Amino acid sequence: MAGISTHILNAALGKPAVGVSVELLHETSQGYFSIDKQLTDIDGRIKAFNLDSFIQGNYQLVFYVENYFKSIDVECFYPKVCIDFKISDIHQHYHVPLLISPFSYSTYRGS
Repeated sequence: MAGISTHILNAALGKPAVGVSVELLHETSQGYFSIDKQLTDIDGRIKAFNLDSFIQGNYQLVFYVENYFKSIDVECFYPKVCIDFKISDIHQHYHVPLLISPFSYSTYRGS
């Protein structure tokens, strides 16, 4: 099924990051606008963002990780992580995972 999904793993703990607010934005000629905002589930996942339409273009996921780290009593360096990516084929599914720790993060195109 085409669409966009994500999951977040806390690499320092080896556990899913539960309850992280993640916002999906789409870039237009006037800038970015918000499409959907959800919280990660018990597995650290957002299985599907709500998309009224799925079109080619540039998108951004904003992971608001500061409150998550505060909830587990850990100070972090990055209050949010922004990942920009491009949708070129609207018939594909785009999975964008995030690995976080208090002072670093990494991402890749998942399957």
